[in-house]
Order: sequence, then C-alpha cells, then structure tokens
Amino acid sequence: MAKGKGQRIRAAQPGGRPNMMQQIQKLQDQMMQAQQSLGEETITATAGGGAVTVVVTGQQRLQSITLAPEAVDPEDVEMLQDLIIAAVNEGLERSQALAAQRLGALTGGLGGLDLGGLLG
Repeated sequence: MAKGKGQRIRAAQPGGRPNMMQQIQKLQDQMMQAQQSLGEETITATAGGGAVTVVVTGQQRLQSITLAPEAVDPEDVEMLQDLIIAAVNEGLERSQALAAQRLGALTGGLGGLDLGGLLG
C-alpha cells in the first residue's frame, strides 16, 4: 500500500479509554430496561367524542379497540372506519412520543460518552 493511502484501525491501547466498554454496556442495559418498561405502559386515544377508543402500548402495539354502540351505524360504515383510523393514528403518535421521550433521555447522554471518534 502506498504511503499515506488508506487508514488502519487500531485497537484502543490499555489505559486509553478504560471505561468506554463499561459505559456502552451500561447504556445498552438502560435502553433494554426502558424498552421493556415501554411495553408495560399504555396510551389511550379516542376519536369522535369517545365513539372509538383505542389502547396502544409504549412499543406501538395496538392492544384494544372499543366502539360505542351508537358509533355502529350500518348506514355509515365509512364514518366508523375513519374514526377507527383517527383513533389508532393518534394512539400510535402518542406512543411514539412517549418512546422518544423515554429513550431520548438515555441517548441524549451519548454526548457525554467518549466513543473515541467511532461516531464521527
């Protein structure tokens, strides 16, 4: 290889960044705990003044849909479909915001984690 061309990746020298792997492992553990916790949390969203209610987990999984009896009109199925879509989308958006808030608190700490130039 010609001089000055290409770069070699060197392993961290002992004493160079002794806590980096520990910091990464700690962050990974915290992320896993936060994701697990999100699966246990639920968000409720409604549409049509409560005609349709959905429950979504913090991991964006639809858990239930409840329809008010007055929302079920055989003459206007399209309206019910629109209400279901609106409620599900609202629930998913709120679930995503919750996840971003919880996980962002952890990933925001990446700035303090010295990755030795691995990210840039």
